[in-house]
Amino acid sequence: MRIMAVDLGDVRTGLALSDITGTLASPIGVIEERDPARLLSRVADTAQEHNVSSIVVGYPKNMNGTLGERAQKSELFAKSLEELVDVPVVLWDERGTTVSAIRQLNETNTRGAKRKKIIDAVAAVIILENYLAFVKGN
Repeated sequence: MRIMAVDLGDVRTGLALSDITGTLASPIGVIEERDPARLLSRVADTAQEHNVSSIVVGYPKNMNGTLGERAQKSELFAKSLEELVDVPVVLWDERGTTVSAIRQLNETNTRGAKRKKIIDAVAAVIILENYLAFVKGN
């Protein structure tokens, strides 16, 4: 039961993958791609390569729960991705994940270019960890 998480960005999209038990989340990389069609294809290929059973896409709601432009982009991405893969695609509230990712990188003193390259993957890990905790709790 491997689950993949996606932290969608305009330029960089972070990916994370659970272990086979659905317990641990690990970063698997960042895709740097501006073209939405190519990004969809690369994410679908990665999901197939890792034989995932579902995909969780970060859903960036506003702090008051409303949906803005970023959330609408995530909805469109998730719907389009669902047409390319044979597994469920779930939107997951990602409020606060970037702040948590920054905090984690500050704690490890990760700065500059290295930080820029991995922050999206760290955010994807946090999205996946939150989703896995929810699934285990239900």
